[in-house]
Parts: sequence; C-alpha cells; structure tokens
Amino acid sequence: MTVSFEGVGQVCATFLGGGLTEGQVVRLTGNGTVGECAADDAFCGVAVCCKDDACTVQVGGFVSAGYTGTAPAVGWNALAADGKGGVKTAAGGGVNCLVADVDTTAKTVTIML
Repeated sequence: MTVSFEGVGQVCATFLGGGLTEGQVVRLTGNGTVGECAADDAFCGVAVCCKDDACTVQVGGFVSAGYTGTAPAVGWNALAADGKGGVKTAAGGGVNCLVADVDTTAKTVTIML
C-alpha cells in the first residue's frame, strides 16, 4: 500500500511576486505580495505555480518541501526557511508544522501548513 498526502486539505491563493520558483517556501513581503525567504524567516507557504509577476502559493494542507541540515522529526516541529528555498528545523520561532513524512534520501519533508 502506498501512502499519499498529495492534495489533502490544499488551500491556495494567488499573490503578486516575480522571480520565484515552484516548490520554494515564500514569505509575505507586502499587501498581497510574496517573495523569497532569507534564512530563519517564518514562511507563509510553498509556491506551487509561478508565472510572470504572480505566484500561486499553497497556504494550507499537506505539501512537500526540501530541507537542509538535520532531518526534522515526524510530529509537530517548529520549522523556518533555510534561505535556499527549503526549510530547516527552527532554533527559535519559525512556523509550527505537522511533519507527516521525512525522506532522507530526497531530503524532503511532507508538512501540514
């Protein structure tokens, strides 16, 4: 049996924001605008579709993202942006997320926002 979290509870919104890449975590940078995260930023979601100066961001539900550093543990964790488009375990602050799956080979985590 294969487990899948894809699309479960997915909530997306379209924001202004150019130069972003699908799959990277993003932060609010202004009214209705998202941008890249610096290391240790709290993120608001994951970019799922980026075209021209707009970006659709998943802000709720299960989504996968890359991680750096030590693999987050399964369960509730504070995560922050790693400054490279992914996430890392937050030393302080961050975003409380439910980590449902960790793939140490692909260096990805499936989290519920």
